[in-house]
Amino acid sequence: MGFSRRALLKASAASVTMGSLGAPFMARAQSVEFTYKFANDLPDSHPLNIRAKEMAAAIKAETNGRFDLQIFPNNQLGADTDVLSQLRSGAVEFFTMSGLILAILVPAASINGMGFAFPDYPTVWKAMDGDLGAYIRGQIAKANIVAFDKIWDNGFRQTTSSTKPINGPDDLKGFKIRVPVSPLWTSMFKAFDAAPASINFSEVYSALQTKVVEGQENPLAIISTAKLYEVQKYCSLTNHMWDGFWFLANRRAWEAVPENVRIIVAKHVNAAAVSERADVAKLNAGLQQELAGKGLVFNQPTVAPFREKLRTAGFYSEWKGKYGEQAWELLEKAVGKLS
Repeated sequence: MGFSRRALLKASAASVTMGSLGAPFMARAQSVEFTYKFANDLPDSHPLNIRAKEMAAAIKAETNGRFDLQIFPNNQLGADTDVLSQLRSGAVEFFTMSGLILAILVPAASINGMGFAFPDYPTVWKAMDGDLGAYIRGQIAKANIVAFDKIWDNGFRQTTSSTKPINGPDDLKGFKIRVPVSPLWTSMFKAFDAAPASINFSEVYSALQTKVVEGQENPLAIISTAKLYEVQKYCSLTNHMWDGFWFLANRRAWEAVPENVRIIVAKHVNAAAVSERADVAKLNAGLQQELAGKGLVFNQPTVAPFREKLRTAGFYSEWKGKYGEQAWELLEKAVGKLS
């Protein structure tokens, strides 16, 4: 995912400002007691990293230099599954990871990606800042990983096509769509009688260009930066899955930090997450206009028919069985009856 040049320049300016503000603190700072690494898989220009830089500077200032958070963006320390192993061993102290990928270790973590569960952001935050998020954090804790209170935003996924807009579930019948390698994606599109094909993201553009598949699904930022609008005509704002990034800590490393310092770190991490959510919302609003200007035709389907199709196909009951009664009840408490 990437940003406009203007956003990048603003981020650079902010970084320079933070650096100059930080100088007086450094002059009278104590020696660094904790130098912790924070790894993520997003570009330096993504709001997560822009906010993380501000967060790191604020933490260093408020702890009087005792806590130095070093940021490693863009898979610098390895791919997601590699860094998850490093986090568990303590080689990396902090990591932001999609719940859909974290599910390889903590199955409950993918429940926020349930198909057509979340109609909008207010519903997402009600669930993830409420009981469902607390339940998932509790499951993550069983893996000896600490998840911070506020989940960061990755975004809603939208459906693009070269052949037709997706207005309802019937439009997905026989539809050749690229999906990531994931049981949740594959089973959902199979429930719509679509023809999902697992294709590496590096091959998506050529697969769309050569009509190996008709469509794909991704957040708007990916559709923009990967220039998929060049080989797709329609973008249906299906919002069929929402995903976020949990800010995770190695438990031993986190508990080694004095409580008064942990309070400062957690305060700034959670505040940065809330700011990043607002950044992503603004980015998406601008991207829709930008992509429409490049010829992508947008439509906004109604969610109810998609939900009903998944219900009658047994998709929800299948995943309810996988997640368990407690997790499913918390999801439905936030989004309404699914199964």
